[in-house]
Amino acid sequence: MRIPPGILIALVLIAPAGAAGRGTTHTVIIEGVQFSPSELIVHPGERITWVNKDPFPHTATAANKVFDSGSIAADASWSYTVTKQGDIEYSCTFHPTMKGKIKVQ
Repeated sequence: MRIPPGILIALVLIAPAGAAGRGTTHTVIIEGVQFSPSELIVHPGERITWVNKDPFPHTATAANKVFDSGSIAADASWSYTVTKQGDIEYSCTFHPTMKGKIKVQ
């Protein structure tokens, strides 16, 4: 089925504002006892996946308790979908010097 160009433009213009972030996934690599990138800018509805490439476990634990991955084993991953705007600082409970920040806009 072919959609006329004028109709297609109208559909794009009336799409819900929150639809842009849905389906987007950001990846944070855990390697060398650090989060990379250490800071992300995301939108509500977007997913963040932490991938542990170190040979030992880590966590991604929010200071405000909004998420806690629990132990992420070597070569494993964990994901979280952000729901609200604001800044989220997080760290690894096993290695407190590992810190990251998520800015949800």
